[in-house]
Amino acid sequence: MEFKNLADQIITKTKVAGATDCDIVLAKGTSKSIAYRFGKIEDVEESSGKTFGIRALIGSKQSFVSSSNFDVKNIDTLVTKVVEMAKLAPEDDTACLGDPTQLETNFIDLDLCQNYETDTNLMIDNVKKCEDAALSIKGISNSEGSGASFGTSEFFLATSHGFMGGYKSSSNSISCSVIAGDGVNMERDYDYASAIHYEDLDAPEEIGKNAADLTLKRINPRKVSSCKTSVIFDKRISNRIVKYVAGAISGNSIARGTSFLKDSLNKQIFSKDISIIDDPKIFRGMNSSLFDGEGVKNKKTELVSNGVLKTWLLNTATGKKLNFKTTGHASRSIGSPPGTSTNNLFMANGMVSYEDLIGSIKSGFYATELMGSGFDLITGDFSVGASGYWIENGELAFPVSEITIASNLTEMFLNLSAANDLEFKYGSNAPTLCIEGMTLAGK
Repeated sequence: MEFKNLADQIITKTKVAGATDCDIVLAKGTSKSIAYRFGKIEDVEESSGKTFGIRALIGSKQSFVSSSNFDVKNIDTLVTKVVEMAKLAPEDDTACLGDPTQLETNFIDLDLCQNYETDTNLMIDNVKKCEDAALSIKGISNSEGSGASFGTSEFFLATSHGFMGGYKSSSNSISCSVIAGDGVNMERDYDYASAIHYEDLDAPEEIGKNAADLTLKRINPRKVSSCKTSVIFDKRISNRIVKYVAGAISGNSIARGTSFLKDSLNKQIFSKDISIIDDPKIFRGMNSSLFDGEGVKNKKTELVSNGVLKTWLLNTATGKKLNFKTTGHASRSIGSPPGTSTNNLFMANGMVSYEDLIGSIKSGFYATELMGSGFDLITGDFSVGASGYWIENGELAFPVSEITIASNLTEMFLNLSAANDLEFKYGSNAPTLCIEGMTLAGK
């Protein structure tokens, strides 16, 4: 109610000042985090904040202002300023509010916010348990520490053409990073978990032990010779592939002609076993939302169906540029125009088990960590540093470091197969993936 009344007042003032249309974004949040290392708390941070943004449109001109000062005089000053700025802005025939025919009116409960604050003492106890569990594993020689966090946020959007809605969300996380070996033979690895509700977090002892196990497996890595081979992408990094797809089908990239997929709508870009889905309505989903950044209805959407690219990611403005309707993928920050983004993006399970996927490879590379962005949106060229394990006769044989894997995403997509071990741990998720015919640069 606090935001609703304020939004009503700002919309009225902005229209009176001369705007033909406007929208208001209001947000507030709290966060706290604990950093812990070798039995001592290294840092405790807590913060809270509240901010708002006003967008004013005069015909096809638009401007933005934002502030964290909610004083009435400041708001009045900003309303006058944003309208005057809009008068001087250049014409933009795509400047508009969300499609009025597609606004959300049914706000369902997705249980996105726990109804209590995660206790600070509990967080401290958890980071201690997490690091203690990791250090108890023989062979772990040092710790980079463990950490925990809790936060809440509230997003509220109101428009002059009748939309008004908001929702709250929460987040919890715990992590641990440790070191094994000594001298020049040290290796590190980590594990972490995140969840909207505290009770959905993995046990801290499990996270610590897993961080230790992963670290020990990396001891004494070898170099391998350059070759062309199959590469397995572990679930910790396989979500990069779906993120590349999302970036390449963003409406802005398509409208500017700067995507390697710009001519691929309704064409086969993966094998027929691959589907990629965005679902904003997953119960307790990490990135679930009740509506998109323009107040438009959002829904479960198959971006890729049986290997065929079915849609672009569009907000109302990019939809206009491309002569489509919005797909409900608008994103919104406080002081900028709507962009596009996904919510709970994932690749559906494939046809084979994890064991069979690995077992089918006589010789290849299992990647667990990628270094660098390594992706050219225009050409689709892909090249990143990597570490992981060498596969021999269907089994992980020894750790590997300091290599580069490269290919082109067009080829990678077509040569990709997926296991059936999908888990929803992050905002974007994919099962374990195998991509054949990648170039590996080693010694």
